[in-house]
Amino acid sequence: MKKIIIDTNCLISYVSNRNPGQQEKIAPLFQKASRLKTILVCHHHVVSEFVYVLTGVYAMQTENVQQMVADLVSMPGVTYTSDVDMQSLLSLWPESIPDYGDAVLAAYCQKTKGTRIASFDKKFNSALTRAGLPVQRL
Repeated sequence: MKKIIIDTNCLISYVSNRNPGQQEKIAPLFQKASRLKTILVCHHHVVSEFVYVLTGVYAMQTENVQQMVADLVSMPGVTYTSDVDMQSLLSLWPESIPDYGDAVLAAYCQKTKGTRIASFDKKFNSALTRAGLPVQRL
């Protein structure tokens, strides 16, 4: 079964109306996961960024964001991880993957066979491709 690591921007686009085009592109991955046709991997770092953006930038109430996170991690087809291989991370950051948070996901992808990363960040996707890591096209 395909495993896809989801970037923060995918989560935010899925739960908000900030970009309907992105929301339309990411929704099928969540639908596949809910039918156990794929596994979405949600990293702790992504959850931290998600909470920060929704509470700090979008000024959502913490209780509402907490419920979103609880719903996400209990959703069928979604797994949660906090694994970080520091050697892999430091081999990628900052030279290959300049953003530390992106490097966390890239390092997890590098160490986890059969995974790919879903992101709307074009620079991150380009860096992943240059580093030889698989990108989930959205």
